[in-house]
Amino acid sequence: MLSNCSRFLLSNATKCAGCQRFLHTSPRSFAETTQNIFDRRAKLIQNERAAINPDLDNYDFLKEEIGYRLSDRLLDVSRKFDVAVDVGSGRGWVTRHLTEHSVGRVTAIDLSPGMLDSAPDGEVKAERIVMDVDGADLPFNDASVDVVTSCLSMHWVNDLPRLFREIHRVLKPDGVFIGAMFGGDTLMELRVSLQLAELEREGGFSPHVSPFVEVRDLGSLLNRSKFTMITIDTDDLKVGYPTIFPLMRDL
Repeated sequence: MLSNCSRFLLSNATKCAGCQRFLHTSPRSFAETTQNIFDRRAKLIQNERAAINPDLDNYDFLKEEIGYRLSDRLLDVSRKFDVAVDVGSGRGWVTRHLTEHSVGRVTAIDLSPGMLDSAPDGEVKAERIVMDVDGADLPFNDASVDVVTSCLSMHWVNDLPRLFREIHRVLKPDGVFIGAMFGGDTLMELRVSLQLAELEREGGFSPHVSPFVEVRDLGSLLNRSKFTMITIDTDDLKVGYPTIFPLMRDL
């Protein structure tokens, strides 16, 4: 029987193909203070603008791919999940691929109403809730959810430890948490290029790429949030661009 199992997939979107598996065994210490790095209101405005872009499907190929992989991971667990929750659901990257064979009902949560409204209906019809999960309580009773999923949205969350604790709270004792985040080496080429260019022109540089979580830190955060049987897979996905400008358009 699973006991609050957590299986996380980290994507380094600028690496070569390959896969490594990490099993976390030892806890680390983290300060309790939370630093608000990301402006959630600005993120909402960005998502709402993106939701009405008629060419959005041309730019969401990575989320579509990772969402499919996450939904496929549910089939690794040999039972049906009666109650599922998709955190940071966006345009239904995970929910569009869920089947009645693996999930009974699903609730999709996202900051952006425009993104939720543009999500296609899948085989399992999703209830949609608009809310900001950063620093908030999830609208579910304790131990009431069988599986929680999340696809490439948690890297924008300021208070990630609290969100992990909330997910653990709503999961049943044998519940499962399966999610994906961008890993620490994501956009490394862009980060280095901007730093070198700014050093050459300005004599110093400022960060222009958001920080991403490291594998060892993610495992420690999950362990500290009382998850057990933690498995973290790292997928290196390489996407080539001829210049920086097509990359910036996709971002």
